[in-house]
This record gives sequence, C-alpha cells and structure tokens, in this order.
Amino acid sequence: MRRSEVLAEESIVCLQKALNHLREIWELIGIPEDQRLQRTEVVKKHIKDLLDMMIAEEESLKERLIKSISICQKELNTLCSELHVEPFQEEGETTILQLEKDLRTQVELMRKQKKERKQELKLLQEQDQELCEILCMPHYGIDSTSVPSLEELSQFRQHVASLRETKASRHEEFVNIKRQIILCMEELDHTPDTSFERDVVCEDEDAFCLSLENIATLQKLLRQLEMRKSQNEAVCEGLRAQIRELWDRLQIPEEEREAVATVMTGSKAKVRKALQLEVDRLEELKTQNMKKVIEAIRVELAQYWDQCFYSQEQRQAFAPYYAEDYTENLLQLHDAEIVRLRNYYEVHKELFEGVQKWEESWRLFLEFERKASDPSRFTNRGGNLLKEEKQRAKLQKTLPKLEEELKARIEMWEQEHSKAFVVNGQKFMEYVMEQWEMHRLEKERAKQERQLKNKKQTETEMLYGSAPRTPNKRRGLAPNTPGKVRKLNTTTTSNATANSSIRPVFGGTVYRSPVSRLPPSGSKPVTTSTCSGKKTPRAGRHGANKENLELNGSILSARTFKGFQI
Repeated sequence: MRRSEVLAEESIVCLQKALNHLREIWELIGIPEDQRLQRTEVVKKHIKDLLDMMIAEEESLKERLIKSISICQKELNTLCSELHVEPFQEEGETTILQLEKDLRTQVELMRKQKKERKQELKLLQEQDQELCEILCMPHYGIDSTSVPSLEELSQFRQHVASLRETKASRHEEFVNIKRQIILCMEELDHTPDTSFERDVVCEDEDAFCLSLENIATLQKLLRQLEMRKSQNEAVCEGLRAQIRELWDRLQIPEEEREAVATVMTGSKAKVRKALQLEVDRLEELKTQNMKKVIEAIRVELAQYWDQCFYSQEQRQAFAPYYAEDYTENLLQLHDAEIVRLRNYYEVHKELFEGVQKWEESWRLFLEFERKASDPSRFTNRGGNLLKEEKQRAKLQKTLPKLEEELKARIEMWEQEHSKAFVVNGQKFMEYVMEQWEMHRLEKERAKQERQLKNKKQTETEMLYGSAPRTPNKRRGLAPNTPGKVRKLNTTTTSNATANSSIRPVFGGTVYRSPVSRLPPSGSKPVTTSTCSGKKTPRAGRHGANKENLELNGSILSARTFKGFQI
C-alpha cells in the first residue's frame, strides 16, 4: 500500500477521533441534540469546504500541467521542424508531471540550439558579406529567417573558408603584380595617369577590390608595362650596339668611351635620351669621316665574307666595295650590306660554325698527313710521335662523322629554304668531295715524285755507284779489309776487268766504261757471298748501301779493288 493511502486512512481515523472527542465535549457540557446536530453540520461543512478547496487546487494544478504539456509539445514540434531533427518521443508511460518536466527540458534545449545556430548564421553572413565585397562576388544564398540545419551551416563554413583562401591568394597575387608594376613604372619614369593606376599604386592594399576583373586588368597593365620596358630595353641595346659599332668605325679613343660608360647599362628614359644624344653625335662624326668609316665597314664585310664562306664571285658581286667615291649613298649601301650579311650569318650561324669546325679539322688532318710522310718525325723526343698518332687516329674517325652530321643538317636546311647551301661558291658536299679528291691527287703526285726520284737515284747509282751512307769519321777509323765480292750466276769476280767503272773514295778520277749500262728497268741479279769465314751481308744493309755496279752481268766493288786501295 502506498504511503499516501496510509496517510488518507490515518486522516479518516483522526477525523473520527476528532468527532468523537467533540461529541464527548458536547455530552459533558450538556448541549442539546439539536445543537449537536447543528454543530456537527458546521464541522462537516467546514471539512467539506476545506477538502473541496484542496481538490480544486489540485485539479487546477493538473489542468496547468496538461496545458503546459500541450504547449510544450507544440513548441517542441515546431523547434524540431525548424532544427530539422526528429520529433521528441517519450519513452514508455509516464505521469503528467514527469511528461511536462521532460517536455519543458527538451524545449529549453531546442531553444538553445536554435539560438546558437542563428548566432552562427549571423556571424557567417557578416563574414561572407565582408569577403564578397572585397572579392566582388555574390553573397552566399541562404535563408536568414529560418534556422539553418547542421549541414547547411557546415557548407556555409566551408564556403567562407574558401573565400578566405581566395582572398589570400588574390591578395598575394595583387601584391606581387603591384610590386612589379611599380618597378616597371620607375624604370620607365611613368607616373600613374588613370584612376585604376592610381588605385593600384597609391591606395591602401586592403582597400583594393580583388575581383577577377581587376586582377585581369592588373595583369594586362603589367604586360603592357613589361612590353614597353622590353621595347625600351631593345631600343637602348640597339643604340648601344650602334654606339659601339660607330666607336669602332670611327676609332674613338678609350677616354671618350669611358665618358659615356654610365649610360651603357640600364634602360630608363634618361638613359635612352643620353644614348640617343651619343648616337647623334657619332653620326655627325661619321658624316665628317666618311672614308674612314667606309673602310672600317669594308674590313667588317671581309670578316663576314670569310665567316659565311663567300666565293670570289660572290664578293665581287657587291660592286660598291670597290668604289672609291666616298659619299653618303656609298655608306648607306655598305650599311645595308653589313646588316644583310650580319642577319644572314646569325640565321645560319650553326651551319657556318659546323663548316668552320670541319675546315679546322680538315687542316689539322692535312697537317698530320704531312707529318706522317716526313721521315724526320722519327727523331722526336718526349713522345710527340705517339701523341700525334693518337690525334691522327681520332681525327680519322671524327672527320667522317662530322661530314655526315653536316650533310644531314644541310639537307634539312635546303628542304626548308628550297635552295642550295653554298660554301665558297659551290655546294658544301661537293666542296668536301673536291677537297678529298685534291688530297688524293696530291698524295698520288707525291707518290709518283718519290718513285721518279728513286728511279733516277737507282739509275745514277747503277751508273756512278752509291754515295757512302756512314759518317766519314767512322770510315776513317775502320781498318782496311779486303773488298767484299758478290757472285752473280755463280760467277765471282775479284779483279778489275775492262768493263768496270771505278769511283775513288777520297777523290780522284772516275774512269767511265765504254760499255753501255743496263737500263734501270732491268732485273737485279741474285748475289751470294763466296768469302770464307765472312758473314753474309744482310738484305737491309745490302739495300741501304748500294755500292756495287752492275755491268754486263758482272759486279765490281766500288770501295775496294782486290790487291790495292782505290
């Protein structure tokens, strides 16, 4: 049994005791029955009124709780709808009082969430408005009257964060472009003349609108300034090149050149003005020194002719080069020709450098070929011969490769330009083949000359005998030995015959044989030694010391004659 029920029973018992006690008092006093009845009615009425009042109060409380429950449920449903959450559901059966308390607590919680979301939405909207004004972008589309969901708030936060990153990147780009624009303006001595340029250069960086249009306009302005700067630099470089060229042509002393050294760098407006003044001054000097300038240009023309491998016909085609009437017109013709040649050389510089490399390699190759045929190279010291041979072998490998590479490049060039690449008035490969052919003919001629020389020497030796090849001091120290004799067809001669020709060793008369000598083309007989105890002469020594005479199949020593010294 509940305690409230026990208390109710105790209340009834107390009421019964109270009524009994009243009856006892009334009995002792002697109150008549009708008065007792009246008094009991008063007690009953008093107790009933009190209980009715208490019941009414409790009923009122119940009504208030029910009403509060209804109000809370309605508000809670509205908040759940606004906050985009599931409606509140009470778990299990509960009393009116507990239900009202739970609903009221949940409503307070929902109200707090709604307030927080509205505050965050307001803050995000303020940030979005500020960033969009700087970036000149439309505001984020969200209903400010409704309560945003958690997902909507998350997307809004990401959008604001993206705007911050965009602002940072555009601001950095703006600062970099602004710095470059200021440098270009300083270089060009340019002052801002438009409202946009003044906004960029003079206004606060944070106040500049970082819209895509403004950034694009900034980039366009920077490109325009850089183009003007590049053009100004090109003009200044052209003026400097013109000044250097005029200095060289006019042979301006170094002291005068150093006077304008300060304007030989940079491209500001004042530098350009100073360069133009110097050019004007030099042009005036050029007019006054026409002959000297034209002769200087001709020297430069000759250098370009050499670099471009011009033939004599191509050089003679420029008739003003040989004119002696030094006028302004002649100077203009020379200037135009030097500009044409300079451009022609620059366009084909790689090919000309390749041809020049081949020319140098070819000259080195011919030098090695000349040294290879020089007998004196074997007397070298310090390993020079070995180095030359290595270089020569390397050059023999690289020269054909260089020719093939040049051939491919020239063929490609000729296809692109639809004309022949000419070196010294002829096609390069024809020129190369001609050089090889000339080299081959030169080697053939040298070979024929050596053969002719050897043939004449052989004929002379057959007629007069060979000259001694050993030094005289070694001859004088050697003891007198019997002359060596050679056998021809098993016939040995040791005495002088009537058909012999004798050459003195230490001077004297040479006695010519009346018998005609054999022709040089006659075959040489095979000889053997018949001297006992003597070594057979070596073939190399026999070939080197041709001191015997061949006459009618007989051989007579030219150094000794058996029985006496010549």
